[in-house]
Amino acid sequence: MSRLVIVIPAYNEARVIGETLARLPHAIEGVSIRVVVIDDGSSDGTSEVVRASGDDRIILLRHAINRGLGGALGTGLAYARKIGADFVITFDADGQHAPEDIAVVLGPLQSGQADAVIGSRLLSPEGMPSHRIVGNWGLNLFTYLLFGIWTTDSQSGLRGFSRKAIDSIELRMDRMEVSSEFIKEIRRTRLRFLEVPIRAIYSKYSLAKGQKSRNGINIVLRLLLYRLLED
Repeated sequence: MSRLVIVIPAYNEARVIGETLARLPHAIEGVSIRVVVIDDGSSDGTSEVVRASGDDRIILLRHAINRGLGGALGTGLAYARKIGADFVITFDADGQHAPEDIAVVLGPLQSGQADAVIGSRLLSPEGMPSHRIVGNWGLNLFTYLLFGIWTTDSQSGLRGFSRKAIDSIELRMDRMEVSSEFIKEIRRTRLRFLEVPIRAIYSKYSLAKGQKSRNGINIVLRLLLYRLLED
């Protein structure tokens, strides 16, 4: 049986992390599931909620200080690499993703069709706020111009990776620009890549915590700096 690690970065998500964990699938055919929550220096009791879940599949890793989304995902991938996981799925803590879409993203990895799968909200954007659609397309275009690979949802938090991808991807960015860095790494390592449509669940909470215009500008500036330094 293959081993799947679901990596969930969490920063001050005590209000919703318990429900997010409770909704995760308990079984997917052909895989054993381990859930790794990376508490990225939270100050609101996120770790305590995770510990209280009572789910023995869940491993809690904690950063003493906030390192950012990229830092948390890097820790999750390092853990999966260490235990020899066959697959990794990254999953947001804020309840934005539909748990049934984990199997949708995992499918092409299990069948050997792809080494990296992006769950795209833009392939079926019903219910997605218009400003989110515009902002995501802008970052998709910018990611393409910098790294030469097109995706309809470069900022998606629901992604899947095979063991080859887990062993190949090297993350250097600590903050939200890591989403575009995943796309860059897919091209650098020549991973077989697919997109699958997923559903996004928007609540007042997830919208309030999502990317703001300022975040988008910061992502662009950090990616530009990274590209210049890389050259």
